Amino acid sequence: MISRLRQQLRQFPDMLLQSNVWRSVFRQGYPDNDENRSLVVMNSVFLHFHPVKVKTNTLRPAYTLGLGIISLFLFLILIFTGGVLTFLYLPTTEQAYIFIQELHTSVPFGALLRNAHRWAAHLMVLSVFLHMMRVFYTGGYKHPREFNWVIGVILLVITFLLSFTGYLLPWDQLSFWAITVGTNIAGYTPFMGAEVRALLLGSTTVGGEALLRFYVLHLVLLPALLIILLGVHFWRIRKDGGLSAPLHAEEVEK
Repeated sequence: MISRLRQQLRQFPDMLLQSNVWRSVFRQGYPDNDENRSLVVMNSVFLHFHPVKVKTNTLRPAYTLGLGIISLFLFLILIFTGGVLTFLYLPTTEQAYIFIQELHTSVPFGALLRNAHRWAAHLMVLSVFLHMMRVFYTGGYKHPREFNWVIGVILLVITFLLSFTGYLLPWDQLSFWAITVGTNIAGYTPFMGAEVRALLLGSTTVGGEALLRFYVLHLVLLPALLIILLGVHFWRIRKDGGLSAPLHAEEVEK
C-alpha cells in the first residue's frame, strides 16, 4: 500500500497539469517559444496592461523619474495602513480622538502605523502633482493622449480630496478648524455654495455628521473611484502606445 501511495504521489504533478482546473487557470503552455510568450501576455490581466511596444527614450530614468510608479506604490501603502487603521478607529465625536491617543500609547507600533499612513499621504500628493507636471512638461497631454490627461487631472483632484477628507478624522483642534475653514470656502461656490457645504457637513456646523461623512468618503467612495480610474488610466497608456516621448523622438521612430 505504501508503494502504491508513492506511485500516486509521483503521478500527482502530471495529473495536475492535465486537469481541467489547471488548464482553466493557465490556458497556455510554458513560455518557451514566441507563441506561448504572446499567449502568456494576452491571457494575463496584469501583463496585458503593459504596451506592446515601448519607446527607447522612455526607458531612461531621468525622463519619467518613476513618478507614476512611486505614486502607485504610495497608494498601495495607504491602502494597507488605512485598512489596518480601520480596526483601531471609531468615527464618533466622543471616541475618535481617544482612539488616536490610544493608537500612540497603547497599540504596539501604532504610532509607526499612523505616521506611515500620514507621510505616505503627503508624499502621494507631492508625487502625483510632480507626475502631472512631468507629463505637461514633456507634452504627454497631446494627441492621442488628451483623454488620459483628463483622467490624470481627475485622479489629481481625487488625491487632494482624499487628503482633505482624512484631515478631519483625528478630531483634534487642528483638524476641526481646518475643516471648518475648508467647508466655509466651499460654501462660496457660485450658485450652489450652500448646497455644497451642507452636503459636506450634513449640518450647519462641523460635528458628528461631518465626521461620519468624511469617514465614508475617505474610506469607501473616493478610494473606489480612484481604483477604477487608475485601471482606465493604465489601460489608456497601453492603448495610446505607451508612455509619451518628446516630439523629435516620436518623429525619428516614425
